[in-house]
Amino acid sequence: MTHGPELGTVVAGVDGSLPTERAVFWAAVEAVRREGSLHLVHGADTDSRMLYASMYAIERIRQAGRDLLEETAAKVAERHPGLHVSTELSPHEPVAGLHAAAAASDTIVVGSRGLGGFESLMLGSVGLKVAAGAKTPVVVVRGDENTAEVGIVLAAIRDEHDVECARYAASEAELRKSSLRLLHVWNVLESVGEVVTMLDDVDEVVQVHVRRLTSVAHRVRDEFPALNVHVDTEKGSSVAGVMVEASRHADLLVMGGRRTPGYFGPTLSWATHSLLHHSHCPVELIPRRGKQDDEGR
Repeated sequence: MTHGPELGTVVAGVDGSLPTERAVFWAAVEAVRREGSLHLVHGADTDSRMLYASMYAIERIRQAGRDLLEETAAKVAERHPGLHVSTELSPHEPVAGLHAAAAASDTIVVGSRGLGGFESLMLGSVGLKVAAGAKTPVVVVRGDENTAEVGIVLAAIRDEHDVECARYAASEAELRKSSLRLLHVWNVLESVGEVVTMLDDVDEVVQVHVRRLTSVAHRVRDEFPALNVHVDTEKGSSVAGVMVEASRHADLLVMGGRRTPGYFGPTLSWATHSLLHHSHCPVELIPRRGKQDDEGR
């Protein structure tokens, strides 16, 4: 890579569940694309268990975790014999373990569900907490493993502050030798009070949304001149609904994650939450910092 944001090590959580194993395999492919390494982390949560469990029980937990990591690493090696895979048995619970393992430029990968909770849930609590509190990019692996790639990386662009999100998406598209689609969704309900009595202002409102997307597209095209970039603006009553439908035709959806300085917000915004639950492809959240992060997105 000669341009774009630094894409570091891929860090994947391991808990023995099928969705998590699938996420590990996705993470391995991503690490190969980056010509980097894969770091597998299992949160054994032995720190908290020390208060009530015997040392014999703690050691059994540790051994089970080591065995799981070894088995998972072996499965990855079968698929990608040239990939460097490291393992870490964390004494913390899974969320804290993954956060601690990821450096500033690393990407955390989690499955859509883990061992905890009800199997019918669209996204497990660990995945939500990792996404809500991470300081680094997070990928939640969703969609059908057997779906053929379509050669498109989709980036959800809200305004000019999503340039960094678009740059990450461009880097991902470049790695995949895919096209990049920058999509800005205009929620028509947000402008009802402005245009319902002044229909002449509709064109002006539309142009504001077009300019927001165009400014981001110019930055991306300047930095990635060889990349095929498509720019689309759509309107609808639900931003999340339009994005979910668009994710049917993408290999990866990249979007900015609303957060306070240094962290994602204490809770994920409703649009982000909806996409993590319903997207038809993996979702990568890129941290957004600063006052530009408004409520409700």
